[in-house]
Formats: sequence, C-alpha cells, structure tokens
Amino acid sequence: MSYSLFVPLNASKKEKYEAILPQIKGLVEGENDLTANLANIAAVLKATFDFFWVGFYLVKNDQLVLGPFQGPIACTRIAFGKGVCGTAWKEAKTQLVPNVHDFPGHIACSSESQSEIVLPGFKNSKVALVLDIDSDQLNYFNETDADCLEEVMKIIGGLL
Repeated sequence: MSYSLFVPLNASKKEKYEAILPQIKGLVEGENDLTANLANIAAVLKATFDFFWVGFYLVKNDQLVLGPFQGPIACTRIAFGKGVCGTAWKEAKTQLVPNVHDFPGHIACSSESQSEIVLPGFKNSKVALVLDIDSDQLNYFNETDADCLEEVMKIIGGLL
C-alpha cells in the first residue's frame, strides 16, 4: 500500500497539525502493530515539521526504553524521573522545555538539542510510553504544539 502525506505549503504550525491529525488516524486505522504505528507517526511528525529528533520511549521493566524514532542516534534507556522524558513519566503530564540547558537533570543525548517537548501516553490510566520531540532551536515549542500533540497522544492511546 502506498501512502502520501499532504501538508499545505506555507501553512501555520496549527494548520499543519490540523492537516496531519486525520492523516495519522487514517494511517493507523486497521493496523494493530504498535511498533509499525509509532514508526509511522514519528515519520509523519518529522516530515511535517522537520524536528531535530522525534520518537518514542516505552515503559519496560521500570525504565523508558527507546522505541521507534526519526533522527540521530539516541539514548537507549532512561530512568524514572530522570531528564525531561523521565519527568514526563513521573509527573504523567506534558513537559514543555524552552531551553534544555535550564532543565535540572537534562539528559543530553545530543548536544544539538536546544528545546524539547515530551508527552505521556496512557494505558489503563498509567503512563505506557512517552513521545519525545527535540528541536535544535531554543524556544521552538509552544502551547500549540502541546495542545495538538496531545491530540496525537489520544490517537496513540487508542492503540495501546
């Protein structure tokens, strides 16, 4: 099956999210393999926004373990409460970090990462994974990203 991503040129960030949300729903519809779905979602987000890094960490044996991603090599395991990802897991809420160098305990998988957003995904009211997105620009992420990516996480929640 061939699939093409359609994103309007010169659209605002919000318009791009609005364009890809139904496409993400269509992409995962009928596919029950979580790895395949997360890989495609990471690819859609990377292609649409050209993020520096986008991917998932899955909760396994009391740690976050690297899952499907797009971008440079990443940290493989992250402890509960450590770094931005571990904090999102511990607090079970979105972490919006304008400058990663100001985040206490930030884990620098890449020195090029400047800002970050991490969103938890839930299964049976417990965090089962996190979506981690890094930018190589300071102050890249805002409430539009948080709100729209939480919609993506609702789609993912339906897959868990």
